[in-house]
Amino acid sequence: MSIREEFEAVDWYDQRVDATNDADLAAVLAHTGTRRGTRGHDLEWLRRNDSVLSQHMRTYLFTTEPVTEVEAEAEEAASGDGPSPAHDGPGGSGSLGIGSLKGVD
Repeated sequence: MSIREEFEAVDWYDQRVDATNDADLAAVLAHTGTRRGTRGHDLEWLRRNDSVLSQHMRTYLFTTEPVTEVEAEAEEAASGDGPSPAHDGPGGSGSLGIGSLKGVD
């Protein structure tokens, strides 16, 4: 509920920025809105704590194809009928290809 409220607050600030004709007020609202609702932190917390959302984020984010095409590719890959999505990283493992950030024992 708290995360949802944060996103609603950010949206409210965005609406106020769009509605004003005062450039100074828009700048203040934009600054306050982005500091108050740190979207990246909220999204990262959700990704870490919701495995279904995490998988959806891996499928749809940072793609340039239409979402419906990305979805079709993901469904084909899941059924074994087609190639993995091109944005799936090296080897189709879901990796971003940057390697582990953990130390090796």
